[in-house]
Amino acid sequence: MTYFGFLLRFVAIPILILLAITLWELRHGRRAHSMLCARFIWVGILAHIVAAVVYTTPWDNYLVATGVWSYNPELVTGILLGYVPIEEYTFFVLETLLVGLWWWFLARRPLASDPLFRPSTALRLSALIVLFVLWAISLYLFFFGAPSWNYLSITLAWALPAIFPQVLYGADLLWRHRRLVLASILVPGVYLSLTDIVALTQTTWSISKEQTTGILFFGILPLEEIVFFFITSTLITFGMTLSLSEQGQARFRAWKARGYRGIP
Repeated sequence: MTYFGFLLRFVAIPILILLAITLWELRHGRRAHSMLCARFIWVGILAHIVAAVVYTTPWDNYLVATGVWSYNPELVTGILLGYVPIEEYTFFVLETLLVGLWWWFLARRPLASDPLFRPSTALRLSALIVLFVLWAISLYLFFFGAPSWNYLSITLAWALPAIFPQVLYGADLLWRHRRLVLASILVPGVYLSLTDIVALTQTTWSISKEQTTGILFFGILPLEEIVFFFITSTLITFGMTLSLSEQGQARFRAWKARGYRGIP
């Protein structure tokens, strides 16, 4: 299966289905739940697509350059930007669009938020500390661990700094909307992990055995691939929820009024 064939079957078609559902529901008056600022949703999705391409490109080029990922030359076009085929950049865009549309699909449903919610700076700082420790461990494993840690450690070292400001800004808000957040991460994470089995079976791409832990699911799916799909879904979901929730926007306005001083 070619890489573009994979994208068409497993990513583009679900996107088209979600778009059709979205347009139908908007036409029939089903808007985002009241906790969301609906008029900014398309802007939010576009902003996350741009951020995904910019932030992921150096990391992905490193993985391909060092042989963590490789692609069957007969199943890609051969058009490269840096070390990475054009299909991979297309995947950055499509995955972000898929997760963003799925998040919006859920946001149009009344997923209850915590009625006892109270803002909590302690929760935000605690989440940041836990993630920072995990990031420090991943850096240690990358620089001093065995080669088998390479893929997992560089993925965490790349992704966690982007999550730091998200949890510092609104870990309490994410907890308030935890049902929306969990469903938005879980479904794309599981779905994309399962479709990855197809691509690996078809040799569309390959993962280095020497640079992975050897923990496989279904005999072929590396743990690191699951971590990748879940952590990218997390980045998108956190960003969408924090930037588009009314509480998230109110917090930003209050922080701006203070001249961006202190914790938001």
